[in-house]
Amino acid sequence: KEGVMKPLVDRAQTAAEKTKARAEAAELVKDGMQAPDFTLKNEKGEDFTLSSIYNQGKFIILDFWGEWCYWCKKGIPDMKQLYKDAKGKIEILSIDCGDTEEVWKKAIVDHELPWLHVYNPGKDGKDVSLTYAIQGYPTKVILNPDGTINKTVIGEDPEFYSYVKSLIGKK
Repeated sequence: KEGVMKPLVDRAQTAAEKTKARAEAAELVKDGMQAPDFTLKNEKGEDFTLSSIYNQGKFIILDFWGEWCYWCKKGIPDMKQLYKDAKGKIEILSIDCGDTEEVWKKAIVDHELPWLHVYNPGKDGKDVSLTYAIQGYPTKVILNPDGTINKTVIGEDPEFYSYVKSLIGKK
């Protein structure tokens, strides 16, 4: 129990527990289902609850990302253009996963990201990426204005932008 292999066994056990949690969560985050609500801190340190932006007539994009993620950063210009083109018809909520709080706050400023942001420290059983069964980054979960899940897109896929534009009636 305390041998030289303990750190390796502990990491393997933690990874197995996360895999099991994601598999269980995947059954709760299918298209058409109500998105699980959560409360995380925004960049000002204030509580932000997902359901506070439901029913405002806008589609909501949950953007699971990290400053450490090459593809997440590569997609930022396209996300900024989408946000500009769809102003008033979508809301983006970026959920940082895997960064320190300092790195996350700096990334928001450095990349000049104009939408909503929350920090997901992933501690105390409150890892929103597990709640949403996130398996790769970036992952974008499109919610209907009422908070039901419309579609989940894993990776930086140009089809995501076309799909959102079709939802809001833009070409």
